[in-house]
Amino acid sequence: MRALKQKLLEIVRGLRSALNSSAGEQPEARRLRQAERRLEMQRRELVELRTKVSEIVHGAEPVGINPENIIWILGYARTGSTWLASMMEELEGHTIWREPYVGDLFGRLYYGWVGEKHFETKHFILGRRYKVSWLKSIRYFILNEAGVRFPGVRNDDYLVIREPNGSIGAPLLVGALPESRMIFLIRDPRDVAASLLDSVKKGSWLYERRVEQGGGRTAMFDMPENALMESTTNAYLRSIVNVKEAYETHKGPKVLVRYEDLRADTLATMRRIYSSLGVPVEESKLSEAVEKHSWENVPEEKKGPGKFHRKGTPGSWREDLSPEYIEIVERITAPLLKEYYPDER
Repeated sequence: MRALKQKLLEIVRGLRSALNSSAGEQPEARRLRQAERRLEMQRRELVELRTKVSEIVHGAEPVGINPENIIWILGYARTGSTWLASMMEELEGHTIWREPYVGDLFGRLYYGWVGEKHFETKHFILGRRYKVSWLKSIRYFILNEAGVRFPGVRNDDYLVIREPNGSIGAPLLVGALPESRMIFLIRDPRDVAASLLDSVKKGSWLYERRVEQGGGRTAMFDMPENALMESTTNAYLRSIVNVKEAYETHKGPKVLVRYEDLRADTLATMRRIYSSLGVPVEESKLSEAVEKHSWENVPEEKKGPGKFHRKGTPGSWREDLSPEYIEIVERITAPLLKEYYPDER
């Protein structure tokens, strides 16, 4: 860096000298042409050095993590992303990055400002006119942080990023990494609502994690249930709509997976996922991963009401939710239900 700065100073001095000497010379054409050539060479060298300095200061694209081998799992909480990621982690060359919240970091700010006047100015860091520029910054940020956290991931390995709670930023994530691979994981919003409602009850796995162990936000546990239904269902809608947008615009390998299909025939759905993503996998290893993480192999003491593994039974919302809560969820998510669950009534 010091050597580059020294070279930069020498070039600047050379430019000044060339300008001064050409000004003091007699206006002879030959001498002027020589001076112009020297100036042009000095300018080119200056541009090259500035580029090198910029790369040192701002960083060139990190090495180690192959962007093509990043696999996003995008959707929402309680849609089966933990289960899916656990099966994928069993396969050779797969590493899981569990909920970096990078989509939440950029997505919540970006989509919170869309439509605002400030969104159109040059001052807002995620301003619309500068999207091409800051998407490159998001790209570098993700790749650099992934490389720092997972230095053992080789160029031909796969980094699976499970990002259910950061999926509001899905269009930005795949926009920054257009060659990455994407899994759009969706689950019936009524079953999601029932699972989330169970998780906020006193004594549940989430209550224990956030209240009893002091590990996070606790406002949801004091919220009236009907308000909680409204809030969480609107959050589900916002995330899934953004994931849907990302899925429709993404040019890289991608696959849409319904949790219900993953439960009904896990092995066949896993085959479809890997085939759609263009990732080779051994059938025997895939079968072993599916078997190891099957619902039947979850210890009985770790599943049931209030547990992280609650039911795993699609359609149980009919018994779990009151008519009032069903109406709330169906009203808010009507477009998604019509598209993805038209026969589930």
